[in-house]
Amino acid sequence: MYIARANLQLISIAMEYRSVKGMTGWGQLGILLVFLGAGFILAAGVQLIIAYQLIPAGLPPDKMAEAMINSMLKPENIGAARLSQVLGTCFLFFVPAALFLLVCHGKNKFWLGFNKHINGRQIILGFFLIFLANVIANPLAELSKTLLVNFPKLNALGMTMEAEYTKQVMALSNLKSWGEFLMAIVIMAFFPALFEEIFFRGAVQNLLVRWWKKPLLAIIVTSLLFSLIHMSVFLFLSRALLGFVLGLMYERSKNLWVNIVAHFLNNTVAVIQLFWLSTHKQKVEIDKLDPDVPWWGALIALAISTGIFLLFEKVSAKNKTQIAFEEQNLLEQSDILHPFPENKNL
Repeated sequence: MYIARANLQLISIAMEYRSVKGMTGWGQLGILLVFLGAGFILAAGVQLIIAYQLIPAGLPPDKMAEAMINSMLKPENIGAARLSQVLGTCFLFFVPAALFLLVCHGKNKFWLGFNKHINGRQIILGFFLIFLANVIANPLAELSKTLLVNFPKLNALGMTMEAEYTKQVMALSNLKSWGEFLMAIVIMAFFPALFEEIFFRGAVQNLLVRWWKKPLLAIIVTSLLFSLIHMSVFLFLSRALLGFVLGLMYERSKNLWVNIVAHFLNNTVAVIQLFWLSTHKQKVEIDKLDPDVPWWGALIALAISTGIFLLFEKVSAKNKTQIAFEEQNLLEQSDILHPFPENKNL
């Protein structure tokens, strides 16, 4: 009886999720949080250094913060503002995810979701899924604004945050030429998609799915974190929905490139809108870029999305199976599935 119980305990321990380097789920989470905190400090530091170079010398300390913020919003400093955004998102998302990979899994990018099993149909369907998610999310944003009227302090905070976000986007989207447009495609569309997907789906969601063995819960938690870190009160539900769709896409494709390219194309649509408004000398209103969608329109978009998602699953099935086999082979090679030697005396 005692031998049987001991065997069951060994099996239970052996089945506990561990990374390729043998780290538990809690250990990996702790490491990721430490790197995220360090990334936040580095991102803030780099952005402060860039902004500090733009303000006049000799300003009193109590005037520096406001001066640095205002300097980044000036059209003549658009290059510095874009550099600040790229470096900030790089240190905040990419660097923590890359360090997490090295410490917990090694150098193989497979553990962040990168692999060769992808096809064009996944990209096309993924883009339409994100596009329709934005349509579905539009009424949620309006609902949030309506509900928050009943909470004056939270509503005031939301309005302040949206005003600051609008200023930043307007400063970055001062697109007067095709050269600036192409630069914005890289800085405002590609890099955010790349860095965010690597961190949220590649690091966070992958960790939670492998650890908890509950994909839906992992996707929900990741999507809430995805929305929370974007720091928007009015758009919290909308971005959480977008994060959920991105998470579901990744769970069904198991290829991070699908998410990155689809996310990038979605961002590119917004950059094109900003470029058109800039070249036609029209006022840029961020909250007006998305068309007003009634609830019945969102429900139609939801029905269409369901059909597209079923098709997405179908075209991803073969690739997902190949990725599962590849993961199993890598686990066997790392010997993580058999951490305990057999004891013939038991």
